[in-house]
Amino acid sequence: MARLTISLSDERHLALKEAAARRGKKIGELVEESLELYGIKTSQEASALVAKARARAHLNAGSAMDLAIAETRANRRRK
Repeated sequence: MARLTISLSDERHLALKEAAARRGKKIGELVEESLELYGIKTSQEASALVAKARARAHLNAGSAMDLAIAETRANRRRK
């Protein structure tokens, strides 16, 4: 597993430590979970997801990509 060093404000670091403690998790686990929930994926994972969706929806590559972009934009506007 890779390691990462980031800089956070003291307040953000304290909030992250407290959130991890409340959930009974390590900070790294909480960050990993948050990235997963936010939808952070490698390009390979994203391509596989698009291919799966395209196959299930019987769409060609162009139509599937148009739909994925539209849905991503709509989802980002909701947040």
